[in-house]
Amino acid sequence: MARKKVASEGLVVGTKAKNYVKAKGMKSSGELVDALSKVVADVLDRACQRAKANKRSTVRPQDL
Repeated sequence: MARKKVASEGLVVGTKAKNYVKAKGMKSSGELVDALSKVVADVLDRACQRAKANKRSTVRPQDL
C-alpha cells in the first residue's frame, strides 16, 4: 500500500522532465509526468525485488 501513496505523490520532478522534453524540441502532454512516475515506481519495485532475492537490503545500480 505504501507504493500507491508514493506513486500518487510522484517520483519525478515535473518541471525537470518537461524541460528535458522541451530541450529535445518536443512538447509534453499533461499526463506525461504521472505516467513517467509510474514507470519509475515499477522499475524501482523490480529493483527492490531483485535486491531481496539476492539477500540484500541495499538496492544497487545493477538491480535496475
